Amino acid sequence: MTEYDYWKIFPKMPKKVTIGDITVRDGFQHLEKFISTQAKITYLEELIFAGCRNIEVTNLGNPRSMPQFSDAEDLLAHLRGDNFVSRAAKKGINMDDVVLTAITIREPSVDRAIELKRRGVGPDRVLMMVSTEEQHHFANSGTTLPNYWAEAERCIKKCSNAGIKMCGTVSTIWGSPIGGATQLKDAVAFTKYWLSIGASDIEHADHDGSASAADVYRYFSMILDEMPDTSLHIAHFHETKRVASASVLAALQAGICHFEATLGGLGGQPANFLDDRPIKGTGDYYYDDERYVGLVCLEDTLVQIDEMGIEHGYDVDRILWLGKQLERTVGKRLRSEAMINGRTLKEGHMHYARPGLAKLKEKLGESPDQNFPK
Repeated sequence: MTEYDYWKIFPKMPKKVTIGDITVRDGFQHLEKFISTQAKITYLEELIFAGCRNIEVTNLGNPRSMPQFSDAEDLLAHLRGDNFVSRAAKKGINMDDVVLTAITIREPSVDRAIELKRRGVGPDRVLMMVSTEEQHHFANSGTTLPNYWAEAERCIKKCSNAGIKMCGTVSTIWGSPIGGATQLKDAVAFTKYWLSIGASDIEHADHDGSASAADVYRYFSMILDEMPDTSLHIAHFHETKRVASASVLAALQAGICHFEATLGGLGGQPANFLDDRPIKGTGDYYYDDERYVGLVCLEDTLVQIDEMGIEHGYDVDRILWLGKQLERTVGKRLRSEAMINGRTLKEGHMHYARPGLAKLKEKLGESPDQNFPK
């Protein structure tokens, strides 16, 4: 007899998940248009009001390379300010329960985060990143893997002393846009190494959309076999082949409880052009068409998880509304389908119904709920 209970088929699948939002950082870093500080503040606030409790605020790297984040300190200071903390409290939100993350790829950025923490406006959590494929790692960080690991260990000790958590990202798990195929076992070893040097949690990243559902399930099963504490692991998927929702499902089936997404599916490699001028970014783009670059959509992922009956803590309708506003901010159609089509409504869309069915059934002598001939 076939088992129909989904949670009996996949007993590790969670009934409750956390979905972190990284729109204002990862989403906006890819745009070739500067998003105003006030707009960034608006989206950060609205995401928190809609239920986000893990949010990437900014990148503390050198703003000469990524001027999109030249307002990094202003954003953090706003979210730490008494005015916003008070407004959030009136909505029942304790800002002590909201984790603010800033990206700090290299040690000078970590030092900047620590200084901001000392001044009372720093992040709760920072993030450093390795790729299992060294050419991709070098493109992102500018140094070798062994040298970076030593730097990361120093930074984790500094952060621990300052009261800041360090997330360690492992990238190119399922493939590299530069070096090609990779081995899952390498990413497992990298994850173990991050934890051995004191990382608080691990972002498992598919930064170019290489993942397939089968390999996602296989990888996260390997991870949880070795390191079964689900609080340590975050799934981060990019969308390049329109199959990332299958990766989300496969990660759920393996037992992963924590995910990341962006409104509209924004995101990708940092821009090397902003407004009217070329900028450094991380060098040449390693993609050919920006329409196929970005993360999983927060709107679509949220609807997918919500309609599975999994608890998530968001106001779904508010997020769908916010996605529509972001299209106006960015000035183009983004990638969310749920933002356009909404959720599957239990009551249907009766305003589309063809009139006259009830009268016809009565005329034919059929009862209102009759489906077959007598």
